[in-house]
Amino acid sequence: MTRTAMTRDARADFYGNLAWGGLIVAIALGASLARKMGYVDADTVTRLVIGANGLMIAWNGNRMPKTFVPHAKARQARRVAGWSLTLSGLIYAALFIFAPIRVAAWGGAVAVVAGIMVTLGYCLSLRDKARPGNRIGS
Repeated sequence: MTRTAMTRDARADFYGNLAWGGLIVAIALGASLARKMGYVDADTVTRLVIGANGLMIAWNGNRMPKTFVPHAKARQARRVAGWSLTLSGLIYAALFIFAPIRVAAWGGAVAVVAGIMVTLGYCLSLRDKARPGNRIGS
């Protein structure tokens, strides 16, 4: 991959994340205005903003395996990380949309930490397999 293509990918990632940040701020401001006008309660505002955060985690997790990485093991790690973060982000968002806030806070935290731990565990297992003295495929 050329430096120009890498710069273009980095720029696209930056603008995508910037758009998500702007969207979350817009949701927060719009929901706050709706609450002040009496259309929604504070609980709904919290659910909307935190649910959007979960969707952002899922979006970033979905993009991870699609970025080019030259080494096969790194591609494997990105696929696992992408799936685990996508699923944990969707669970996080769903909990904050449908579950009581206390359950959503604990369950959402557990889901995101579980996604991170799955990724970390898989990366460590790949590292152990790649150490000298370990035969690949054993």
